[in-house]
Amino acid sequence: MFSAYSGPILELDRVSFRYPGAGRIIDDLAFAIGGGEFIGLLGANGSGKSTILKLAAGMVRPDRGMLWDKPLAAYRNKDRAKLLCYFPQHLDVSVPFTVREIVGMGMYPYDIPPAMTIDEAMDTVGLLDKADVYVTNLSGGERRRVFIAMTLIQGAGILLLDEPLANLDIRYQIEFLRLLRRLQEQKGISVVMALHDINVALQFEKVMVIKNGSVLGTGSPEVVLTGAMIQDAFDVAIEVRKAEHGTYITHEKWF
Repeated sequence: MFSAYSGPILELDRVSFRYPGAGRIIDDLAFAIGGGEFIGLLGANGSGKSTILKLAAGMVRPDRGMLWDKPLAAYRNKDRAKLLCYFPQHLDVSVPFTVREIVGMGMYPYDIPPAMTIDEAMDTVGLLDKADVYVTNLSGGERRRVFIAMTLIQGAGILLLDEPLANLDIRYQIEFLRLLRRLQEQKGISVVMALHDINVALQFEKVMVIKNGSVLGTGSPEVVLTGAMIQDAFDVAIEVRKAEHGTYITHEKWF
């Protein structure tokens, strides 16, 4: 299990947002992230998971909302970079930069002292031996580690990741999660990760279930992720079972 630590370091309060021409996507959202927490943000497509991450990261501006008792819209990108880093769903790099060059970009354009050297960051994520390899020649899992190294340069204490496990084989999903777990334990980094896979979410210490831009439930997955909750969020009947090595979900034969 991913362990968590007490003490909120980021609080979103009464956050609301709508895209132009659309109804309200996020309505009066409130949640807090504790230091070193590892949170799974779970919900169906269109539930608002990605928008919540973008709001916290400053990618979109809310109608209203607070971050550390300060209006979300009042934060400059430079200030946010000192606090958190956002990972979009797609980390495509078409320009042939090396791993070292991409990691070094963590120092720019924010003009902040680096939290560690480029070599230290690459070594931490296990890519020092690929420093001069073009990122375009890396696997999907390795590319994700490159961008994690960038955040180590910035020294941000919160990572907001939008479906980082998508399109990764299970081996690389496990490796990526173990890297984040190590950073959580050694550096106290907090992680908020949007997910689709309920079985993966069951491994987290804390989950937040989203539907139509609102929080259906938050807390320990063993408590929150009941069959009724999953059916409400995903509109599918699921059976939650407990086994020797943890909890998992099952469904009748699909087809």
